[in-house]
Amino acid sequence: MEEKKKEGFGSKVGFVLAAAGSAVGLGNIWRFPYLAAKYGGGIFLLVYIILVVTFGFSLMVTEISIGRRTGKSEIGAYKEVDKRFSFLGPFASLVPFIITPYYCVIGGWVLKYLVTFVGGQSNAATTDEFFGAFISQAGQPSVYFLIYALLTALVVIFGVEKGIEIVSKVLMPILIILSICIAIYIMLLPGAGAGIKYYLLPDFAGFTVAKLLKTIVAAMGQMFYSMSLAMGIMVTYGSYMRKQDSIEGSVRQISFFDTSIAIIAGLIIVPSVFIFSGGDANALNAGPGLMFVTLPKVFDSMAGGHIVGAAFFVLVAFAALTSSVSLLETMVSIISEKFGLKRTGSTVLCFIIVVVMGMFSVLGYSNWSNVTIFGYQILDFFDYISNNIMMPIVALLTCILIGYIAKPSYIEEETTHNGEKFKAKGLYEVMTRVVCPLFMIIILLAPFFIDI
Repeated sequence: MEEKKKEGFGSKVGFVLAAAGSAVGLGNIWRFPYLAAKYGGGIFLLVYIILVVTFGFSLMVTEISIGRRTGKSEIGAYKEVDKRFSFLGPFASLVPFIITPYYCVIGGWVLKYLVTFVGGQSNAATTDEFFGAFISQAGQPSVYFLIYALLTALVVIFGVEKGIEIVSKVLMPILIILSICIAIYIMLLPGAGAGIKYYLLPDFAGFTVAKLLKTIVAAMGQMFYSMSLAMGIMVTYGSYMRKQDSIEGSVRQISFFDTSIAIIAGLIIVPSVFIFSGGDANALNAGPGLMFVTLPKVFDSMAGGHIVGAAFFVLVAFAALTSSVSLLETMVSIISEKFGLKRTGSTVLCFIIVVVMGMFSVLGYSNWSNVTIFGYQILDFFDYISNNIMMPIVALLTCILIGYIAKPSYIEEETTHNGEKFKAKGLYEVMTRVVCPLFMIIILLAPFFIDI
């Protein structure tokens, strides 16, 4: 704990870019576009934006405020808010320990495609068998997974200001510029207009109440994944935040960066698939395989597509790294606080945990491909249990703690610590006490009533 107190972000810009880097990751570039494609394009986008500026804003303000006010990682932060909720810290702490290993496995897949495109072998990645053949072996995915996990650990081991903040200040501007350039290139291609229209303009024709409910549930789940909520990251980063910096203003900037990158990623992927398929919206139904299976074919069909493809996977690799760094940092913060280890020792221990647990996900597609847990492959099970069950429970209990036990004033005191007015106080109280808990219950119960 003593070492952690000495660490912190050196500037507001550093904090915002690091937190935005945490939020901007595979959730934005891999997950968001295929969910938007699946759940009505413009309608999903509209629902998602509404949720971000209300629901997401309130939860992020809560988590950052708890972190900064207590100065602790989530393992001890909730206990300090109210001792009766001391159980919430250990429960919430399990989330990054479950997500980080399989996230690094997917990061390894991104590195494989990056190497393939940069190495001039993009044609190989266009075959239907390429992705399946790659993940079905144990050797190559293990190597790429280990390289990716090691890169993540190296950033974390340098600490908050010298590691995470510096990397975020470099990678985030590059990521933003690169994504805008690729999106502009794609949107100017012949045939892109139909994809842009589908993606940006809500079309409620034939959109039933059941479909709308599915879209809302999917958008809420995506918001957790994309904004790094209910997984300890924002509590941890909040504990490193300077007291003189505005929490409300920072959260608005983080939300803007995160949502903008997600929207831009959709402007890259959805029009690309429309161009490749000749305007067939059914081609968007590739689901999670959209980025790894369909997009390489899209790039191959373009003039200079191998260059665009290489640039795209550089973008994805940068985005993935900023998020995996924040996940591993959260693990390190928890271990350091709980066992009193220094940063280097904590990082090495967490790296070992990531490698051991990550290998289960790697082998789940190869040597152990016949092993399933409740019908899910190993990686898919980790993803489901963390995103669809644990994170909503953490968010629900956090809302109960702040909304009814500690009261919203506990957070409001921290947001106004530097003399600034909490402009969204009214919205925050309604969301924390009423809307957010209700939405969490809907997320938890929805799978029993609708097929998501």
